[in-house]
Amino acid sequence: MSLEAYDYFLPEELIAQEGVEPRDAARMLVVYREGLFRAEHRQVRDLPEYLRPRDVLVFNESKVIPARLLAQRPTGGRVEVLLVRERTPGLWEALVGPGRKAKPGTRLRFLSPRDLRVVPDLEAEVVGVEEGGVRLLRFQGDLMAHLEEVGEVPLPPYIKTKIPPERYQTVYAKRPGSVAAPTAGLHFTPELLSRLRGMGVELRFLSLHVGPGTFRPVKGDPEEHEMHPEPYEIPEETAEAINRAKEEARRVVAVGTTVVRALESAYREGVGVVAGGGETRLFIRPPYTFRVIDGLFTNFHLPRSTLIMLVAAFLGYERTMEAYWLAVAERYRFYSLGDAMLIL
Repeated sequence: MSLEAYDYFLPEELIAQEGVEPRDAARMLVVYREGLFRAEHRQVRDLPEYLRPRDVLVFNESKVIPARLLAQRPTGGRVEVLLVRERTPGLWEALVGPGRKAKPGTRLRFLSPRDLRVVPDLEAEVVGVEEGGVRLLRFQGDLMAHLEEVGEVPLPPYIKTKIPPERYQTVYAKRPGSVAAPTAGLHFTPELLSRLRGMGVELRFLSLHVGPGTFRPVKGDPEEHEMHPEPYEIPEETAEAINRAKEEARRVVAVGTTVVRALESAYREGVGVVAGGGETRLFIRPPYTFRVIDGLFTNFHLPRSTLIMLVAAFLGYERTMEAYWLAVAERYRFYSLGDAMLIL
């Protein structure tokens, strides 16, 4: 299917610039994979009405790190660094702009974003340049110990307003490593989680550290698009709960596309979801046979993105585009801080 098939018109004012409060007051479009197309207009706080006792609801507990850094070269010139992932201890993949100012051998010192002073005891050297312009930075000093001082949480470029860093973090975030929030989870409050537990829904967690590759635009033929590797970890108790549910014909519902990609990547035929860690480059698009999930709670995604293609693989292309056209007509709020869609 061509890239243009995943286009839709979105008025700029429907791109959410801040999240609603409380978080579960966001709107929720409920759509179904079977039968005639039908949609229900609800709020996220109504989610318990659509789940059953012993459903397994799976969340990504990765925590966004302050991955945007301002660095100074020996000449005094400045570059912006976006950390992507730690490849080995002290060696990070990063995007650096402008890239021509960060050739191998360049040494960088880091500035506090609040007062632009040089932070002592933390430096990095550009030790390589890889495909796509990704830089390899070798850090001297404890980056993680300094990260709160030198870094800022990177927001998507379509968010033009200042928001508190905690608003771009799920309430259950636990494992630092993402450079972008697993945004479907931003809708959940402690009260909603408590209600779900109280009705017998199994809440399970995994981590997939979101990198910028998840949001990298697809250009040209989708068949030739490559995903950037992202690390994931699935605890034993999560894998066991999901495999039991599948054996007993109970539903597994993913909160967000990152959960879908982690579970589908960890699935082994005849075994089920395998616990442990790994990396995924999985690009899910039509046609795709899902082995794990029975439902998906997700946000409204950018046109031509890998994320809308994943939704189309699960819901069906025609239903997906109809749901998106309906959401625009009904003036739902789109993207990271916007409203939600529940697919059952």
